[in-house]
Amino acid sequence: MFSGIVEETGKVKGIVKRGDVVELRIEAEKVIDDLKEGDSISVNGVCLTVEKIENKKFYVSLTHQTLRDTDLGKLKIGENVNLERSLKLSDRIGGHFLTGHIDFVSRVISIEKRGNSGILKFSIPQEFRKYIVKKGSIGVEGISLTVSEIKNGIVSISLIPFTLQNTNLKDKKNGSYLNIEVDMMAKYIENFIKERIR
Repeated sequence: MFSGIVEETGKVKGIVKRGDVVELRIEAEKVIDDLKEGDSISVNGVCLTVEKIENKKFYVSLTHQTLRDTDLGKLKIGENVNLERSLKLSDRIGGHFLTGHIDFVSRVISIEKRGNSGILKFSIPQEFRKYIVKKGSIGVEGISLTVSEIKNGIVSISLIPFTLQNTNLKDKKNGSYLNIEVDMMAKYIENFIKERIR
C-alpha cells in the first residue's frame, strides 16, 4: 500500500530481457537506505518487488502482465521514474491510498507550463469515468493528485511547483504515457451498492 507521495525520482540504469521477463535496474539515493530484498516499491505507480540491491541500485522484474498493463515496458535507459516505498503503520497519509495496481495507461493530451506550475490533461476511458469526480483523488505515475476538472472524458489537474520539480512529470510531453490508478474507495462503494440492490 502506498500514499502517492513520491519520495524521489530514480534513474533507469539497465533494462535486461531475461526469458519472459524484463529486469529493470534503477539507481536511487533516498529509498535505497532501508530497502530490503522482497520489499514492495512503487515505480511510476506500479507495485513491484525488490529482487536485488547493489551499489545504490535495486532490481525489479516486469512480467508479461505488467508490460501489457502499464507504461514500464516503454522506459528507456536514463529516464527518471517516481519512487515510493510501501507505507509503514506509523506513517502519515499525505495523499490517498494507492495499491500500485494500474487501471489503465493514458497519454498526455497537454501539459501546459504556467511559470513554475502547470496544467496536465489526459483522457479517461468510458468504463472508468464513473470513479472520477471533480476535487477527487487520482493516482498518476504513482502521484496522488487532485482532479481540477473532468469534462467529456478529459481530466485536468493543476500541478504545483513542488510536484513539477520533484516528480517525473517535469519530463512529460504531449503524447507521453501515464500510469493511472483510480480511487479504490470508489470501486469498493460501487461493489457494495451492487451487492445491496441484488
